[in-house]
Amino acid sequence: MLSLSIFPAWVGLLAVPALAAVVAATAPGAPAPRSRTFVLTSTATVPVPPAGTKTLDLWLPLPHPDASQDVRDLKIESPVPYKIEKGAFGNQLLHLQPTTMPTAPLVVKLTAQITRREHLNLRANTPTAKPAKEKTDPDLARWLAPDRLVPLDAKIRQQAEEVVAKAGAKTNLEKARAIYEHVVSTVHYDKTGQGWGRGDIYYACDARRGNCTDFHAIVIGYCRALGIPARFSIGLPLPAERGQGEIKGYHCWAEFFTPETGWVPVDASEAAKNPNKRAYFFGAHDENRVEFTRGRDIDLTPKQAGPPLNYFVYPYAEADGQPLEVDRKYEFVDVAE
Repeated sequence: MLSLSIFPAWVGLLAVPALAAVVAATAPGAPAPRSRTFVLTSTATVPVPPAGTKTLDLWLPLPHPDASQDVRDLKIESPVPYKIEKGAFGNQLLHLQPTTMPTAPLVVKLTAQITRREHLNLRANTPTAKPAKEKTDPDLARWLAPDRLVPLDAKIRQQAEEVVAKAGAKTNLEKARAIYEHVVSTVHYDKTGQGWGRGDIYYACDARRGNCTDFHAIVIGYCRALGIPARFSIGLPLPAERGQGEIKGYHCWAEFFTPETGWVPVDASEAAKNPNKRAYFFGAHDENRVEFTRGRDIDLTPKQAGPPLNYFVYPYAEADGQPLEVDRKYEFVDVAE
């Protein structure tokens, strides 16, 4: 059994405090950001591949450190060698490829201590304030481009323009706020039937229902269609109550950028589910989450044989280049702060 408790290449990044974010959020008159520290355990179980399989690959997303998230004491337990790879957009992932085909299910377990801070951008409501210094996003142009299921065609541009015109929005901040309010007001959080969960902007616009992926397809697509950079992030939600338990599904959210505000966090689906937090989730992400990856249409490292992944939050495996279903389990235990 192989085990790793440190990332040699980037261990120094794991516990670096996000001073810029904290300073920005704790400016005079602003509330201090809340934080939450917990141990996250991720277990992936790969079934025995079909007889005759020559190549088996497994990729797992890893929680990465950033301005709102510290990752410490990462441990990986695997019966076969693996590599930690760097993906696009600052993503981190684990890849393994057994030299001989396993005759029993392959179990890989990841454990890490996460500190997640509330991501506050109070300047979303105070556009005259100077933006905090932020590192320039090298992928800014990407956050203006379409995704496979979020095209930026004439129809989407027209819909976005109608939303902001109806609201009388002039600045990019006002336009983003109008888009957010429109989505929260007109889309219902509803995971019944079929079609939801893919982040297909046309499905979401037509059905006016879905999960977080569908909500943010509209937010991101409309923003980009109007020339406002917007980016997608995905990970896991934690219940607000502290304690321990199993996390059954994923959660995703978005940010948009203006030079006046920097990156502004939004969570339209949480606002739809919690109307009393509608104002809060324009300009904030709470601390009850952990981010795994950013972006959509993901090519893994090394590149998978199949097409780009719509999004990358769960383990992904291929047997001779064909997708192989992987069982997964996520558990958390809060740590007293």
